[in-house]
Amino acid sequence: MENVFYTLKERGFVQQITHDEPLIRLLGEEKVTAYVGFDPTGDSLHVGHMLPIMALAHLQQAGHRPIAIVGGGTGMIGDPSGRTEMRQVLTRELIKHNIQGIKAQLAKFLDFSDDKAILLDNADWILPLNYIEFLREVGSQFSVNRMLTAECFKTRMERGLSFIEFNYMLLQAYDYLVLYRKYGCRLEMGGDDQWSNILAGADLVRRLEGEEAYGLTFPLLTTAGGKKMGKTEAGAVWLDPDKTSPYDFYQFWRNTHDADVERFLYLYTFLPVEEVKRLGSLKDNKINEAKKVLAFEVTKLVHGEEEAIKAKEASEALFGGANADESAAPSTEVQGNTIEEGINITELLLLTGLVSSKSEGRRLIKQGGIYLNGDRVDDEELIIGSEYIDDGKIVLRKGKKVFHNVYVK
Repeated sequence: MENVFYTLKERGFVQQITHDEPLIRLLGEEKVTAYVGFDPTGDSLHVGHMLPIMALAHLQQAGHRPIAIVGGGTGMIGDPSGRTEMRQVLTRELIKHNIQGIKAQLAKFLDFSDDKAILLDNADWILPLNYIEFLREVGSQFSVNRMLTAECFKTRMERGLSFIEFNYMLLQAYDYLVLYRKYGCRLEMGGDDQWSNILAGADLVRRLEGEEAYGLTFPLLTTAGGKKMGKTEAGAVWLDPDKTSPYDFYQFWRNTHDADVERFLYLYTFLPVEEVKRLGSLKDNKINEAKKVLAFEVTKLVHGEEEAIKAKEASEALFGGANADESAAPSTEVQGNTIEEGINITELLLLTGLVSSKSEGRRLIKQGGIYLNGDRVDDEELIIGSEYIDDGKIVLRKGKKVFHNVYVK
């Protein structure tokens, strides 16, 4: 059996691990069941979730069994890790709605047939808990003094840590215990901000079951520009095509900073290491070849090959490539009378979502960042009329790379 640890290490997934040698040996000698938890705080996952999803996919490809836990139970409390303020407490109805969207997205990366991978909702064992029994079995294994030294709690002490949040570590540790008892799970993985929670779960399994359990964390990624991975000025980059279109998703990866290309090819594609190294070695303008490969491969994983091809062709058309289909580009339909009567350029920018306010639109125009049908807009009071319609549409551009088609009905 291929030792998936070395695959994860080489591709940049490993930040911290418990029991280095025993875990490496275990992954090389046995079929291991491992899990990652996902908070159902929204009805879609985003690019920030792709790192743990890809890690689970690598495990499965190496012959191991991944478990994806959707935190329907813990999501009713909220994880304090990495937060300076208390998370919003969600209703059970909203959590159920969010879980349905997340399940469909995970199935694009993992094969859930014949229990090759398992998808679970921890509400199934957390909501029926008897509190006194839980305290006796699980709570008795935790030292409050030790818990207070955990990084996830230390960062909250000044602003105040609620008792409900203080219970989160116990519940996540209990997840690990349940998964060990029912599925033989021996490995929990998560972002590096989960290190304290992962250690707590592994320790609980050892204390109550007398068996070693392991943990592995992923690095908390930021881009070369210092932004949190998956975040843009417009917000998160979602896996749901209704929240982030396949074209915009493709463009997010296409616009990757040169310094991030090789790292992201390792983490977010299944391309062979040799090909990643070749692409990563490209310099100057040739690095654009690697960016196109990155954008296509990740879009194909999330949205399918057909949508990836459409997004690629639309991007090439908008950037001056050969004749190609522009239908995948972001667009807005407006009534003909809206244009015939005339609409202010800032109102049109706001209508298309290219700006979040008219003041932002005016600022971008003053900075020379708005283009209309290929020409820079200098007048923030410009009125757009029917004379600007070309072949049934008006093409807006923000900066060098953000295009938007306005179709006039």
